[in-house]
Amino acid sequence: MAVVLVSLILGAVVVFYFYVTRNYNYWQKRGVPCADGFFPGVGHMWILFTKTMTDLLGKIYNENKQHSMVGIYNFTLPSLMILEPELVKTVLQSNFASFHENSVKVDPKVDPLTALNPFFSDGEKWAAGRKRLTYAFSSMRLKILLESVKPVCVKLENYLDNKLNKSGNVEEELKDLFSKFTAQVVAGAGFGVDGYCFDDEKKDMSFQKIGKAIMEPSTRNKIVFTIAFLIPSLNKLLKFPLIPKKIDQFFRTLVTELIEQRRADGIPRNDFLHLMVELERIEDDKFDVEMLASHALSFFLDGYETSSITLSFVGFQLATHPEVQNRLRDEVLTVLNKYDNEITYEALKEMVYMDQVINESMRLIPAAGFMSKMCTEKFELKGSDGLTCRVQPGTDILIPVEALHKDSRYWENPDVFDPDRFSPDRKHNIQKYTFLPFGEGPRMCVGMRMALLQMKACLAALLRKYSLELSPKTHVPLEMIVGAILPTVKGGLWVKLQTI
Repeated sequence: MAVVLVSLILGAVVVFYFYVTRNYNYWQKRGVPCADGFFPGVGHMWILFTKTMTDLLGKIYNENKQHSMVGIYNFTLPSLMILEPELVKTVLQSNFASFHENSVKVDPKVDPLTALNPFFSDGEKWAAGRKRLTYAFSSMRLKILLESVKPVCVKLENYLDNKLNKSGNVEEELKDLFSKFTAQVVAGAGFGVDGYCFDDEKKDMSFQKIGKAIMEPSTRNKIVFTIAFLIPSLNKLLKFPLIPKKIDQFFRTLVTELIEQRRADGIPRNDFLHLMVELERIEDDKFDVEMLASHALSFFLDGYETSSITLSFVGFQLATHPEVQNRLRDEVLTVLNKYDNEITYEALKEMVYMDQVINESMRLIPAAGFMSKMCTEKFELKGSDGLTCRVQPGTDILIPVEALHKDSRYWENPDVFDPDRFSPDRKHNIQKYTFLPFGEGPRMCVGMRMALLQMKACLAALLRKYSLELSPKTHVPLEMIVGAILPTVKGGLWVKLQTI
């Protein structure tokens, strides 16, 4: 009996082994080099217990620079990582039709509002959602939205002034500080309401608390986002919602109440919902509430998290490089002086060095360190080294954004923070598709211009009154929290602020 039991167990182990390794000659069969270091059942993903996905792809990129593409295994599924800019162009731009979907899928029954977000949707729903958000972020309408951003700049200054009046200087964690700002912007520019983000007595009802519930790298969020972004097939069984049900209901209720009021009174307002009502009249089409709630949630997600992440790293770079901080402050003061010290759309547009600083910070630490596209129809990718791969529908294509940003073949002294790389006389030398903080092609981030607008307004308000100095509480070199999809610094980014 014991012999039979042992035989059954060994047989089960052998069957399981062959099942989990069934795809592990996939790239060999196709003549595509495969990255070293994969293990049965987990492929190359075992390293995610100690590294972020961005770091993993960076390691594979640096070990395979001699190739134009390299195969990896996302657990048991084969994925193709493209390593040269021309292939990135092929996937994102010139052959978009074959790679027009993002790999991350959302079940509309589990996440109905998120499923309509242009990042997750495809086909007609993607086109319709993108069209409406593009309408809201045109130059003319950005000027309208800026009117809701400017009061938030004042709230930021008042918040810091109150703290400074008590102690003379303050220590702030930058991600937390800038999350207050971006959440307050979303509340005002999105919905025309107070987000209570700078009111400590009402922090339990603030928009920042909502943002943290969705995006903070809690144990729940780490598990849910890892499964959704890296093992979407598993989420078909587990059906974990990306957005907690109470947050979904909050946005539905808020939009339902506000949109009926807007339709009835017809009073112009400087916010996103007013622009949607305006678009309804233009298109002579009353949008359903679920669609509007989805667009509002998209506005919130896109405006809150990635912008606050980017601002926090810009703040870190300014505190680390005082000469850059002083030069940027000089630009801010000089430009604002021309506009009676008012933050205007035209003033922000003139702050060229600020653009350079933001771009260089995003080059070193982009909010999205990688992209993942799905092949939707059979396509042959050809690398400059002669490698050819017939990509099958359903195959994930990985683009290592941060690795491209730091490749010495495209960037001189890539680890050095040098905003002058993006100066008007040098930025034209940057090789296309090696700088991808917002993506490229038809799926390029639709909220890019709004994100840059609010970030520039925030930095202008901050630098015209305060100086930033790195706090000893910030651990350098920075270490990212493992399991977080977006870059999150272990221990935080702490600075000391003083009035200039």
